[in-house]
Amino acid sequence: MPILDSFRLDDRVAIVTGASSGLGVAFARALGEAGADVVLGARRVDRLGETQQLVEATGRRALAVATDVASPEQCQALVDAAMERFGRVDVLVNNAGVASAVPATRETPEQFRQVIDVNLHGCYWMAQACGRVMQPGSAIVNISSILGITTAGLPQAAYAASKAALIGLTRDLALQWTGRKGIRVNALAPGFFESEMTAQYPEGYLDGLLAARVPAGRKGRSEELAAALVFLASDAGGYVTGQTLAVDGGVTIT
Repeated sequence: MPILDSFRLDDRVAIVTGASSGLGVAFARALGEAGADVVLGARRVDRLGETQQLVEATGRRALAVATDVASPEQCQALVDAAMERFGRVDVLVNNAGVASAVPATRETPEQFRQVIDVNLHGCYWMAQACGRVMQPGSAIVNISSILGITTAGLPQAAYAASKAALIGLTRDLALQWTGRKGIRVNALAPGFFESEMTAQYPEGYLDGLLAARVPAGRKGRSEELAAALVFLASDAGGYVTGQTLAVDGGVTIT
């Protein structure tokens, strides 16, 4: 196989959660450009239509399904819809997530649980549902964060805990499923990209962080992260499993 062809996802079916905004949109479009049909899940179903149009503009098919990943039943319904429409699921991108920046002494149990329910439990429910139908050669990519590896100065205990746990979940599922089911499981740990989360940072905070902690000296571009996703989802990453790939401009080496 020519090396560039190994990055293709022609005629495969991918599910992307959190596909209504930000990086989820970039992931969905990149998967379509690589040749996959894409099933889009998010709570904000009104915004999924825009992502669906972007995927369809690549010449691939897309299906939008209202999904709250904190609900195991809705996760199963998303996978069922993918199977009914396309007959298979080859790639899962566990991108849905919420952030928090609450000092630990003031964070309520409800606030902490909400983050864990979406960022960790939601990924597990989606992986479970997909793992039951995926065939050998399939791939799961969990979207963790560098905050699961290091810190960034803000009080983000729930978010950091959920993203660190997701790295552990990635390793365990890879061990369980790669040999027995032929399903590779990896994680991406994005650094600082344009997102709803970084938009909430205090004014000037991110600029200071980039100067002090990011050797590359800038924010990442969504297409740079999407390219890493396509690598892990495609045959190009066929010998990679159980790994967490930091796409962070060097934050985790400082």
